[in-house]
Amino acid sequence: MLYGRFEHTVDAKNRVFVPAKFKESLGISFKLTYNDFNKCILVYSNAEWEKYEEKISQLPTLKFEDFIREIYSNTVDVQVDGQGRIVIPQFLKEKVGIEKNVLIMGVGSHLEIWAQEVFEDKQKKIDMNKIKDLMMEMGF
Repeated sequence: MLYGRFEHTVDAKNRVFVPAKFKESLGISFKLTYNDFNKCILVYSNAEWEKYEEKISQLPTLKFEDFIREIYSNTVDVQVDGQGRIVIPQFLKEKVGIEKNVLIMGVGSHLEIWAQEVFEDKQKKIDMNKIKDLMMEMGF
C-alpha cells in the first residue's frame, strides 16, 4: 500500500526526487502515465502495471479504442538515477500543468504526481459533506 504526501520541486532537467518511502514498493524502474480527468501523472510499479494492463486487455477494443490508444501512447518507462530522481517527460509535464512545485502522494496501488497549484485548486472544490455521506454509506 502506497500512502503519504510529499512536496518536491522539478529541476531544470525535469528531474524530481522519488521519496525514499516509495522506492521499496516501486523498485528502480516503473511506469508513468497520466490521468486527464484529474490532471495528474500516475506512477505504477511494474507489478501493478501488469494488473492494470490485464484490466485493459479485457475491454472491448472497438468501444474503448480511444481510451486504449490514449493510455498506451502516453505511458513511459522511467528509472531512478543514482541520486534517487526520475525524469518526467516534457509532454507529461505539459499535460498536467507541472512547472516547478509538485506533490507526490500515495493512493493505494499507485502514486499520483500533481502540480501543486492544480491540486490545491482541486481541493478547494471538494464537497466535504459529500465525502462524509459516502463514508457513512460505506460504514466508516
